[in-house]
Amino acid sequence: MSRIGKLPVTLPKGVTVSISDANVVSVKGPLGELKQPINKDLKVEVMDNAIVIQRPSESKIHKSLHGLSRALIANMVTGVSQGYKKQLELVGVGYRAEAKGQNLEMSLGYSHEIILQLPGEVKVETKTERRSNPIITLTSTDKQLIGAVAAKIRSLRPPEPYKGKGIKFVGEQLRRKAGKSASV
Repeated sequence: MSRIGKLPVTLPKGVTVSISDANVVSVKGPLGELKQPINKDLKVEVMDNAIVIQRPSESKIHKSLHGLSRALIANMVTGVSQGYKKQLELVGVGYRAEAKGQNLEMSLGYSHEIILQLPGEVKVETKTERRSNPIITLTSTDKQLIGAVAAKIRSLRPPEPYKGKGIKFVGEQLRRKAGKSASV
């Protein structure tokens, strides 16, 4: 059996789950509501304040969908109860970021400012202090969406391996390369 799929997803206080006839799982909590369609072959049940997923056979497709579906539902439960947060750090001289509503304005060393329109489900905050790198903080209930938005922001100026300049996640370890060495 799938080691991930057979684990029940426990529901914290304040989180309710409803399953429609079309096998769409909707999770509602204090931070919002998320919906996810689940394959019709899998059986999703709510028992004893936990969500249990059962598969009909031992076929390869059912095994892979079993673990995937459980992980997606667990991510939704965590999202509506605690939420997700990603922090990005801008490393470089003159790099700055400013949040204006759902727009994120960044100066990343290009000849122009980059303005990024963020989805409504993602909240953005920027923090700039003297003598430290600007930090962009993203918060959301949807793990997949916040990961995609953070990856999009990071792709605008990925960190380079020589000086480490660019946009990186807070706490990310970069592989640095040695520069040119003069031959003797």
